[in-house]
Amino acid sequence: MTKIKFCGLRRPTDVSLARDLGADYAGFILSEGFKRSIGLATFCELKGYLTGGEAKLVGVFVDEPMDFILGIYAGMLDMIQLHGSEDEDYIRTLKLRTDKSVIKAFKIESEEDVKRACESSADYILLDSGTGTGKAFDWSLIKDIDRPFFLAGGLTPENVREAVDTLHPFAVDASSGIESNGKKDKTKMADFIAAVRREG
Repeated sequence: MTKIKFCGLRRPTDVSLARDLGADYAGFILSEGFKRSIGLATFCELKGYLTGGEAKLVGVFVDEPMDFILGIYAGMLDMIQLHGSEDEDYIRTLKLRTDKSVIKAFKIESEEDVKRACESSADYILLDSGTGTGKAFDWSLIKDIDRPFFLAGGLTPENVREAVDTLHPFAVDASSGIESNGKKDKTKMADFIAAVRREG
């Protein structure tokens, strides 16, 4: 069954809902300067709301010095997501220095982008239209992809079932698509999970 990641969680109610609804991954933006960024103190508070659930903690970083990730956050995370221009040397070194699984995000605009993603040494790849654009990319580019992937970019309760049926991703990743007025929406979060887990 396709797994579900809710990303950009910023409030206790967001995290509690992700836990109670049964999301598989909870993503926190831990680099500064983004709409959904949170700091260390907030993260330390929020992660407590996942207690009792099954969701894995995913820290999302954009072009951070490796020691920032390893020295501050890695010990509290289940997975590390890289959403910047981190190259293969960075990914390999990070994997050597931590026992955490690494997700590398790729902006998909061409077949060459897909090829580069498939060749990544990251444990998982995430295919997106950009950094938090809220828009889908051309799904036809990945119809023949030959490794498991997280699908992101413009996914909503209304289109995620089509994405699952058409592309069979390992996981789907939603942020703006489960929000109203810039905040996570309980109904949209529930509808998203129901759509993914609906049979047929």
